[in-house]
Amino acid sequence: MSYPLFLTLHLFAALVFIGTVFFEVLFLESIRKQLPAKVMVLLEQGISRRARQLMPWVLLTLFGAGAAMVWLRYWPTLSAPWESSFGLLLGLKIALAGSVLGHFLWAMWLFRSARMNARYVQIIHTSVFIHLLAIVLLAKGMFYLTW
Repeated sequence: MSYPLFLTLHLFAALVFIGTVFFEVLFLESIRKQLPAKVMVLLEQGISRRARQLMPWVLLTLFGAGAAMVWLRYWPTLSAPWESSFGLLLGLKIALAGSVLGHFLWAMWLFRSARMNARYVQIIHTSVFIHLLAIVLLAKGMFYLTW
């Protein structure tokens, strides 16, 4: 497969993942105040069930395509990230992406061990939301910021 195909897969997977997190953080929290608690519980259960089915595949595509892009084009840059602003920003972006993956794995463990609660959901969603904002800014900044 060529770089443009991996880039397209990476971007589509990022859209799905980032869109899901943005929806949960920016919309679902405000909807909570407008719906009865029982309806909200059913809504959250349905969204959560679908996300647990879909997100592992989305993340596999996202990280797999990202790794392929690094392998095909960016490995020399990442071997010496301090030598360019692009390499440094890409390295930071990859580190944040690794942290997001860690959050996802932690959330999956909490669900499987029946320890997930509303507080963990809020902490994980807020942290991932902030991480994703930084990743998007770094992704754009890699091509426009130089020093």
